[in-house]
Amino acid sequence: MNKKKILIFDDDTVILEVITIIFEEGGYEVEISETSHDIIDKVSAFRPDIILMDNWIPNIGGVEATRLLKSHEEFSKIPVIYVTANNDIAALAASARADDYVAKPFNLEDLEEKVARLVQD
Repeated sequence: MNKKKILIFDDDTVILEVITIIFEEGGYEVEISETSHDIIDKVSAFRPDIILMDNWIPNIGGVEATRLLKSHEEFSKIPVIYVTANNDIAALAASARADDYVAKPFNLEDLEEKVARLVQD
């Protein structure tokens, strides 16, 4: 059975470590990035089934990176979960054209359920 692939964009190394451990233990293949300006190159190389995107990520930020991905014909169908500590996360996620969102600090079970649901669709 092929492992599902998850690509995580976040500049917080602690969050990256925790999420990586959780999803690897859950049977996912995980790739991480602390910058978002090269999202198309990273997605092209890794071919993820789903992406977690932080809002406050260096270079171009989560909204712009997600828009770039969603406007790319080949990658527009890859689900993106927007993950950020922002009061207006619903509006940010909608503006970015993300498929779902989770507010930081997040409940790991909630995040795992959203990932599992979007990967199955």
